[in-house]
Amino acid sequence: MPTLPDFRLETYFSRWEFTARHHLTASDVQTMAVSELLELADDDGRQRWETLSLGYTETWGLPALREEIAATYQEVSPQDVLCFAGAEEGLYLAMRTLLDPTEHAIVITPNYQAAETIPLSVCEVSGVALRSEQDWALDVAEVERRLRPNTRLVSVNFPNNPTGAVPDLETWTNLVRLCEERGILLFSDEVYRGLELDPAATLPQAADLSNSALSLNVMSKAYGLPGLRIGWIACRDREILGRLERAKHYTSICNSAPSEVLALIALRARRRILARNRAIIAENVPRFDAFFNRYPDLFEWQPPRGGCVCFPRYLGADGVEAMCTELVEQRGVLLLPASIYGSRLTPTPADRFRIGLGRRGADEALAAWADWLETR
Repeated sequence: MPTLPDFRLETYFSRWEFTARHHLTASDVQTMAVSELLELADDDGRQRWETLSLGYTETWGLPALREEIAATYQEVSPQDVLCFAGAEEGLYLAMRTLLDPTEHAIVITPNYQAAETIPLSVCEVSGVALRSEQDWALDVAEVERRLRPNTRLVSVNFPNNPTGAVPDLETWTNLVRLCEERGILLFSDEVYRGLELDPAATLPQAADLSNSALSLNVMSKAYGLPGLRIGWIACRDREILGRLERAKHYTSICNSAPSEVLALIALRARRRILARNRAIIAENVPRFDAFFNRYPDLFEWQPPRGGCVCFPRYLGADGVEAMCTELVEQRGVLLLPASIYGSRLTPTPADRFRIGLGRRGADEALAAWADWLETR
């Protein structure tokens, strides 16, 4: 088995995430304290929390949690849900279990690094780049051109990290139809779904549209609860899900019992939590608009169509890598430079950086950034 390369994002975060004063590139929404979450609990949820036994849990996940997850879909039943210790475990096991060295996969770029490097450790992989000149549009015709007789899986991430892109409904359904007609698995990372400021941009989930598609989700991003480490894959093909469940026996085995109960409480209150989180993003968009409008010669930006991250362009002569390094070293403002999202599969922009709009306290971070720009 090929050795996986260093995870660029996590290596960068291990240096700066908890030491920088201003985390302006966070990929999650402002979290809440356990006490705040428990205030949202119904009677059953609070009873489960107060009487919780700290023993092993079911590999598939707490039945009540799987039932609540299934309720977030239209066509998915609790038996179509397998829980994981975060989204990363689900992604890792899906790619390592469903692909073999004789097969081929397609991955969109830019993307979360693991979505590319894990399948590359198994088989041949082709990339299809989102079109930056067309607001990061997905070209389904290009996906089709990249298909091979042995293509097993197409992996996508919408709303996209890092661009905030969301395809239109016609493009999305065309991709689902293409994969289904060719007998190809569609692996759909949907961890930012629910943060679209325009409800019309919210796409149907892949597992609802196709019996064989896999929808990946997690409590970390749209719900703002990454400390729970609870994710899941929904898929109506029970044979596929069974293979993933058996693979999980070799990794986490089962999830944290307290985390499962807290995730259950959060999902039962999901409308209130998602509304809160969308409101934080909506409040931040004008702040970032005002900041970038002050420096039209240095930046090109547009807010995310979905999710809480986006990928503005830096036009300064020093280049985006130098800008991000000096900014965090001199003012403690953390951004992610374009190199973090470099790809072996396609060319990727070298003048972009990721920012996050999901956390409170943006005014102080933007003020520190502006002071750096104006005094250096």
